[in-house]
Amino acid sequence: MAAVLAALATACAMGAWRLTLARWPWRAPRAAILLWQSLGVTWGLASVGALLSYALQPYGGGVLYGLRAFAESAVSFGMGYGLLSPYDLPRAGALAAGLTLLAVLVVVLLLAGAQTLRARRRHRVLLSLIAHDDPGIPGVRVVDHPKAAAYCLPGLRSEVVVSAGTLSLLDRDELTAVLAHEAAHVRERHDLVLLPFTALKWALPWLSVVRDAHSSVALLVEMAADDHARRYCSPRRLATALLRFGTAGTVPAPHGALGMAGEHVMARVNRLIKPGAVLPRRCRYGLVTFSALLFVSAPLLWIYPG
Repeated sequence: MAAVLAALATACAMGAWRLTLARWPWRAPRAAILLWQSLGVTWGLASVGALLSYALQPYGGGVLYGLRAFAESAVSFGMGYGLLSPYDLPRAGALAAGLTLLAVLVVVLLLAGAQTLRARRRHRVLLSLIAHDDPGIPGVRVVDHPKAAAYCLPGLRSEVVVSAGTLSLLDRDELTAVLAHEAAHVRERHDLVLLPFTALKWALPWLSVVRDAHSSVALLVEMAADDHARRYCSPRRLATALLRFGTAGTVPAPHGALGMAGEHVMARVNRLIKPGAVLPRRCRYGLVTFSALLFVSAPLLWIYPG
């Protein structure tokens, strides 16, 4: 079982590397985002599971049962009864490595989430002091800043924020496109999509595939929001708004927020102006099905009895 989980982890890493180089995800960003999430979760569980499966092999019964049996044997050892099975140094090292990797992934994810929540809370307090409502754009907070800025703060009390510079830079149709883009971020909770990849980037900053994965998912999130905005405006209007943002010296979105302009602006503009063929429906359904199967594969291998 350890070999199967190790092969699955390797396949996920190779799949992520190949996916960072592919361009077909631009044709179906939502399905590609789901695939990225499945790859990330499966890689983490499979990597941890491979180490634990090897370490707990003397107990039999798979990873979950092996952990329970090891815990029981450790309690027995503490009470003077000895371990249930002999333990050599390589298996002890694999057990320590597996539990450490699991702890690191969980802790980093929790810390990333907590830091993001704190940053949003501080920024909401700041907005309550400096931002104001505009009757011309209801439901949007306006900040009196001369540079262009447009971003959203997702959460239970989500807010869309634009600057005075944005209002003077864009016409009505372009502003509608920008607001629809930010509304898509809020409605589809793209912040939660990015959070695991941000945490993984913090945990493994030296791995180029992790950095590339974060960049790829961030771009797909923006493209998914662009697709939503195209329902309310012309793609060329949205592309023009992006170009205006790109040349006007925009203010970066604060930590914990999702902004209108960022990296890969020209890739998004070219996609809007010269859209490629949409991925066929059967291919998108196939991707969703494959992602779901991949997502449950590692948990099933954890509970597999042998």
